[in-house]
Amino acid sequence: MPRLAPQMPAVLAENAFALFGRNGFDAVTIDEIAARAGVTKGSFYSHYKSKREIVLAACQHYYRAYQQNAHRAIAGLRDPLQRLRAIVEMSVRTCVVDQSTRVFTTEIFALSLKDEQVRSGWLQFYDSVRELYIGLLAAAKAAGQAHVDDPRAAVDLMLAAIEGVKLRAVYEPHIACPAEQRTIVGGLMSILQGQTCPQPGNR
Repeated sequence: MPRLAPQMPAVLAENAFALFGRNGFDAVTIDEIAARAGVTKGSFYSHYKSKREIVLAACQHYYRAYQQNAHRAIAGLRDPLQRLRAIVEMSVRTCVVDQSTRVFTTEIFALSLKDEQVRSGWLQFYDSVRELYIGLLAAAKAAGQAHVDDPRAAVDLMLAAIEGVKLRAVYEPHIACPAEQRTIVGGLMSILQGQTCPQPGNR
């Protein structure tokens, strides 16, 4: 069965995400989004009534893409620890090492301070990611591959560490470069397995 072409609202959201990740929310215009998507400004407005609407759509695009990548990363894996590591590696690769996603999610944080709908959307996404991690870590603990008393607390600490690395990378970009990916993954896995964690950029 042939794969259906994405609908224009999805195409606009994907192109907006790419531009926002490169330049930030404020610097991108509707004209630029429309041009990148190959449509007129009038066509853009037939799908989205404002820049805020396309920002929200770009957020939803990112949330869906993350979930799809996460489930793809563990597809076919049966060992609990391998599944957990695969998700951590995917998260570091797409959320920390990928500069565009790092910029985009940092922009979401900033906008969340003053936009309740953006904050609510992020919280719903964040909760789903946390529950996925908790389930994977609980399975690894049951298999004797992780030694933490409270999987939820360990996941919360690990997710906070990811966000900390992303914020630190604003001032020290080298700590989120591809060469540091293994160190970051190792540190996050150490948190999840109840071990001492190494620090990125301080080897």
